[in-house]
Amino acid sequence: MAGITSYNFKSGFKHELEVLSLAALYASHRQTVTHPHRANFYHIFWFANGPHTHFVDFNPITIKKNSLLFVNKEQVQSFDQRGNVDGKLILFTDRFFAKSTDDHRFLNNSILFNDFMEPAVINLNKKTDELTAYFQQIEKEFVNTDDAGHYDLLRNSLHNFLMQAERQRRQSGFKEIKKGADLDYLTLFKELVGQHFKEYKSVNHYARQINVSEKRLGQATLKTIGKTPKQVIDDRIVLEAKRLLTHTSQSIKQIGYYLGFEEPTNFIKYFRKHEGVTPIEFREMTNEK
Repeated sequence: MAGITSYNFKSGFKHELEVLSLAALYASHRQTVTHPHRANFYHIFWFANGPHTHFVDFNPITIKKNSLLFVNKEQVQSFDQRGNVDGKLILFTDRFFAKSTDDHRFLNNSILFNDFMEPAVINLNKKTDELTAYFQQIEKEFVNTDDAGHYDLLRNSLHNFLMQAERQRRQSGFKEIKKGADLDYLTLFKELVGQHFKEYKSVNHYARQINVSEKRLGQATLKTIGKTPKQVIDDRIVLEAKRLLTHTSQSIKQIGYYLGFEEPTNFIKYFRKHEGVTPIEFREMTNEK
């Protein structure tokens, strides 16, 4: 097992946004993109042909011709091994988009980039002409001369595109979590868990960081996603364990220690409690597929 490669946004760009050709990406980096990897930036795919299968955290996503796919930062993904992919890809970072607290909240609450939901897929048609136009506007501005208004035009075009994409997803029947204090607490909690799940596994720690009681945090998570805070923490730990068991050759002891378990037996018991099998059994099952 080659392991999970992590990527940061490559240097050389004044602004951390890039528009790529999928065909060119496959031609130059096929071996890399078809193996499990993750990145600290967001992906927006426009698949011009299809069907293709894109894997996001163990879930095969079937992509039809002329469709958009949104992949959140740090999700483990791999591209279709068969290749022959045509289309475009927009990459951007938090630093590019989020210039204020409101911008940061917009991305964290977005129904396009959310770890609690299935990856967002939008099929393009005549009803989505405006969405297509925004995508093309981003691509056009990306190659323009970097004048005084370049960043603002590029960033505003991306913002408009994301808002239009959210509207289109809602119109297709998607039911989102109602905005309010509960969603704000969930967002803060999710972000903290994502940063510190290896070091801190108690609900009390995160509740204190958010400055709410454990009971109030529990009300927020149950109302929004139907899970307790402890289940959210456990889900994140188990997901990372499954990623490492499937995509790396690290020993059970190494994985357990990385996830904050001082004794391998504690990690084995924990994993079996949540998955019904031991880490070794899970690894063997995934290797057989």
